Amino acid sequence: MKKILIAGGSRGIGKTIATAFLKNGDKVFLVARNAAELEGAEKELSSLGEVRTVTADVSKEDDVAKVAAAIDSAWGGVDVLVNAAGIYGPIGSVTEVDPAKWRQAIDVNLIGTFLMIRAIAPLMKKQKSGTIINFAGGGEGAFSNFTAYVSSKGGVVRLNETVAAELKEFNIDVNAISPGPVNTKFLEELLQAGPEKVGKEMYERSLKQKETGGVPPERAAELCVFLASDEAKGISGKVISAVWDVYTKFPKHLKEIMSSDIYTFRRIKPEDRGMKFD
Repeated sequence: MKKILIAGGSRGIGKTIATAFLKNGDKVFLVARNAAELEGAEKELSSLGEVRTVTADVSKEDDVAKVAAAIDSAWGGVDVLVNAAGIYGPIGSVTEVDPAKWRQAIDVNLIGTFLMIRAIAPLMKKQKSGTIINFAGGGEGAFSNFTAYVSSKGGVVRLNETVAAELKEFNIDVNAISPGPVNTKFLEELLQAGPEKVGKEMYERSLKQKETGGVPPERAAELCVFLASDEAKGISGKVISAVWDVYTKFPKHLKEIMSSDIYTFRRIKPEDRGMKFD
């Protein structure tokens, strides 16, 4: 039985991840800003196993310190940290979005991830083991009208790889996952913004996603449970897709994966594509 801490665990993908870990025989500690949603999630999930909660804003240092103290007091440590808390931030042209709301997306998505790692990693260092799972998002290319979101998530990807290198000697694996286009509150926010702000093509694609159901959140949950397993030990510093990557085969190719740049964001040079500029 593993001890799982999930930031953003009261709804959406985070709650689905909590469900998967509970069904796996683990116990979970959920963190979220909304006390009522946390209480609802606890009632819903408690029949599956041990569920604890703490109300906290991951972008606030004092709140995150409270989370670390609560889990240390309750369980004396933690095996897995899942940083699933996140927001889209303002949607629209870079010249028109509200700077304060833009900054808030950085605070929640990037600084929140950093603060949670900063507070929880010392507990993992003490036991010389642990798994940290962060959330990448927004794809790898341009994502027009979502500058706050992609900027924060791009920062998470670089943070993820760097922290993985720092914590390697403590037997702590750190990876980021891409859950794919899941039908969550994010999708509703996007549709409410309308085609004028998100762009006609993105709006129509999102409408279709809502109609077809999108990627099941269980896909991300399955990936999290795998990364937390003993089988996945040693996989670290990577960005892994819950939709496209055959991650269950990673353990057979661990040396290849860890000695290469695959499953990372890297600059592509002309020679990588068989080109030569004279």
